[in-house]
Amino acid sequence: MTTQVLPPTTLALPALRPARGRPRTRGQGTPQKECRSSPPVAARIHRLTRSQVADRLQELGDLYAEASGGDPWAWNQARGAFLGHLAADARRPGFSLLIAETTALSGYAYGFPAGGSGPWWAGFDGHVRGGLLRRAAAERLFVVSGIVVPPRVRREYRDHVWNLARRLQRRLLADHGAALGVALVDVRDPRTAETLRSWGWRYAGDDSLQAVSPGPFRVLALAPGT
Repeated sequence: MTTQVLPPTTLALPALRPARGRPRTRGQGTPQKECRSSPPVAARIHRLTRSQVADRLQELGDLYAEASGGDPWAWNQARGAFLGHLAADARRPGFSLLIAETTALSGYAYGFPAGGSGPWWAGFDGHVRGGLLRRAAAERLFVVSGIVVPPRVRREYRDHVWNLARRLQRRLLADHGAALGVALVDVRDPRTAETLRSWGWRYAGDDSLQAVSPGPFRVLALAPGT
């Protein structure tokens, strides 16, 4: 049996660009109102099975395009690249995707556990050492591979526990009993790193979780409950 070796996955956040003209929305009819970033009760978070992810793939891609600005670039190039990223991660062992929804999909986050060996970790161990490697060997490390939320969630109430992105990432780690969440961000994408830090993430080199430098990625870590 041949094992497919997938490369390290960088975290996917909507690639925000200034919208040109009127943003496109899902389907026809009245454009949807942007989801609020501060839902004390509103959005219900639950997990999708792999088959449900496949059934709702186009809807997931639509929300990504909307959150990216809604212009033609977002609906074509960015959306297609994102769906490829999501499909690759969905094949990984232990993959999990959580959605938040009220009457419509309002956000989602996904990832997978990382062990001390295997096709994914074999592509990642060149970028970290120390504490992260020990947690991976104990199978207590969870890779947060994508967080898709409306732009307002990235701008407002980012340090509040009920911020939708924080709710999603916290639930992902809790569901898997992870000791630590980890994400890779391309060094050419400081905006994503800044957004993650506003949601409680920190660079893995801030303490004993030493990151290898220089390299193509920034390694960020997230403590459970953040």
